[in-house]
Amino acid sequence: MSSPLIHPTAIVDSNAEIADDVRIGPYTIIGPDVVIGEGSIIESHVVIKGPTRIGKNNRIYQFSSVGEDTPDLKYQGEPTRLVIGDGNIIREGVTIHRGTVQDRSETTIGNDNLLMAYVHIGHDSVIGNHCILVNNASLAGHVVVNDWAILGGYTLVHQFCYVGAHAFTGMGCAVGKDIPAYIMVAGAPAAARNINVEGLKRRGFSKEQIADLTKAFKLIYRRGLTKEAAIEEINTMSSASQEFMQTLLASLEASQRGIVR
Repeated sequence: MSSPLIHPTAIVDSNAEIADDVRIGPYTIIGPDVVIGEGSIIESHVVIKGPTRIGKNNRIYQFSSVGEDTPDLKYQGEPTRLVIGDGNIIREGVTIHRGTVQDRSETTIGNDNLLMAYVHIGHDSVIGNHCILVNNASLAGHVVVNDWAILGGYTLVHQFCYVGAHAFTGMGCAVGKDIPAYIMVAGAPAAARNINVEGLKRRGFSKEQIADLTKAFKLIYRRGLTKEAAIEEINTMSSASQEFMQTLLASLEASQRGIVR
């Protein structure tokens, strides 16, 4: 493939579909069955393997490995996928693996996420929109991270864990249970500390909404209730039917591994 925007040392397979305005840096390798949308920038020394679909206006920095197959020993070379949305920033040395047929057959990353240096996204994981994964955060396979979540540096997330929307993990967290929406956790193993108040303020949540979420947090974590009993109590609150509280309830109900305590 010849283009003034593709460095002459880059290797781009003839079966890759690259939008006309995509910039590709020196020594990057792009394999077959890779699609890259308009406005994207692929820096030097990046390896992208397919089947992988990358949307518009993404930027992938040097030494990242995108769309490699998984080291999961059950994987036998099936044509699984990686799908990346629009407007993502993938910094240096990030590794993202495709899915497995034992689960979704697809690893999925949404829109407008920031994956900082050396982040790892394991097979069949799902990242929503507007998430930030700080340096060296790592997701084992089958992890779900919902919109606006922030994972602090060196956070480790166990297989099949669920991270709710607007959740926050401190530096060096070891997450082995599900994190409900809005919850801030810290430590190894991770333990719930509070509602992610500062994050919610930045995203325009009202004082009343934050107060209600703080009340719900106390029901979950300070009353000694089971998850099911806490859900019942939250459902009696006047704000229970509002969208922001339904997000919390849905994250509690979605938990399969049990929630962090």
